[in-house]
Amino acid sequence: MTPPGLLIGVDLGTTALKAAAFATVGGALLGCARRRLETRVDADGTREQDVGALRQALKEVFAELRAVVGEDCWQGVSGIGLAAQGGSGAVLRRSDGSPLTPLILWNDSRAAALLPEVAAARSSHYWRELSQRHGPGMGLARLLWLQRQRPGCLGPGMLYAGAGEVGYFLLTGVWRQDACNALQMGCYQVLEDRLDGEPLSLVGTGLEQVAPLRRGHATEPLGPAGAALLGLPAGLPVAGPYMDHEAGYLSAVGSFQSPLQCSLGTAWVGNFTMPQPRSGWSPVQLVIAAPTPGGGSLVIQPLLTGNVSWDWGLNSFVDADQRLALLKVAEVFAERLLPPAGMTCIPWLTQANPWAPGLAGGGVFAGVSPQARPEDFVRALALGLCCEFYRVFRELKERGVVDGIVLGGGASKGAFFRTLLAALFAPLPVVQCADEDVGGARGALAAFAGAVSHSQSIPVAAPDSAQSAAIRRCFEGYAATFAATYGWHPLGAPYRLTGAAHGGAA
Repeated sequence: MTPPGLLIGVDLGTTALKAAAFATVGGALLGCARRRLETRVDADGTREQDVGALRQALKEVFAELRAVVGEDCWQGVSGIGLAAQGGSGAVLRRSDGSPLTPLILWNDSRAAALLPEVAAARSSHYWRELSQRHGPGMGLARLLWLQRQRPGCLGPGMLYAGAGEVGYFLLTGVWRQDACNALQMGCYQVLEDRLDGEPLSLVGTGLEQVAPLRRGHATEPLGPAGAALLGLPAGLPVAGPYMDHEAGYLSAVGSFQSPLQCSLGTAWVGNFTMPQPRSGWSPVQLVIAAPTPGGGSLVIQPLLTGNVSWDWGLNSFVDADQRLALLKVAEVFAERLLPPAGMTCIPWLTQANPWAPGLAGGGVFAGVSPQARPEDFVRALALGLCCEFYRVFRELKERGVVDGIVLGGGASKGAFFRTLLAALFAPLPVVQCADEDVGGARGALAAFAGAVSHSQSIPVAAPDSAQSAAIRRCFEGYAATFAATYGWHPLGAPYRLTGAAHGGAA
């Protein structure tokens, strides 16, 4: 009997590595395996992982997945796709991938103090023309920091590469990077869709120290070392590396023609396409060539908040045990969805404190009375997260850039989040990704089969008219509070269109 066809998607995230097996016909999820990736965390801003641990995690995850799907099914594997977190970096030997440094994660802040020095090397106009965002990529500051910490580390034969490049090299023996990783590194010329050596020269490196760009959905064969690592035959096509948000968007495009794909994870991020890079603007946007037919640009727009703020709220107002907190918070919202009238939270907890320079914490609670209970604070925080999301992306809805909302990421499992967002974005349809835990793994298979890479979706019903009206009134209060508190903030501007609606933007 011929074994069923099988495609395997890999999602190399910040905290875990996941691999999922999908049927090539119909796209059914046949099995999934994951390994947590240990991160070294220190008060000085250190966020590091061992490169060797990625290799071991790949080996273990594929061995477990093989056991889950069964030996007969495993013989039908026909392709592999890889997605990974962007913005990380390690110094490695180009020849064999052996690491000279740990993998420094995207949220490691030790090099942040050098970013103004890098920015000052060119005008603000230069940085905006290069990247279509505010200032240089943090990767440039990290490269400068690494060289000052370890002089000569980026000499001949050495490479600075992130998690996606490392994973792809382990599988294929070929160095490739995705455009979004290059953008976060600071060497991607957005308007020309190419690597640019000039910003690298500002920190004493060059294009010979970074991996070449992946082009389209090109694949490379699984190499002998990768085949031995995964227990699969050499020569299978391997697609990637994709940045995880790029892969997440690819998993959502089956739901709508022009979706706003919402990744409600560690950071809350909205992903959508525009006709070309200058169709819109945000100081913190990431813009790369669209990975879908029709051209244009994919905008990866992070919010200045996310599940770090939500996890703090659960711990502070519900229960210190997160598992219990997730159970109890459902009861909180079953009792009442919204906080008391006038109570608002701006959830910028992870941002710098604008009133006390040098200190962290920009979150704000407003309209708090002596009658407010702990449950009201968590309701205000949840509402604030959703209002902030809508504040940033409201113009996309109003100008017809997107035709539907696809919710994914860990927070999308909260029914209260889904209800709040459905009310705010109405009348646009809102759906939830049916298997959001493997959305990135699905999207990484776009090179092989659209039907497999597209996640199924579940419609999210908006609340009744009275509840929807109450939620919209809460948003107006949130917008007024935000304008009074952060209206001056250079990173506080929502995403703004610079031309007409989708399809006719200038």
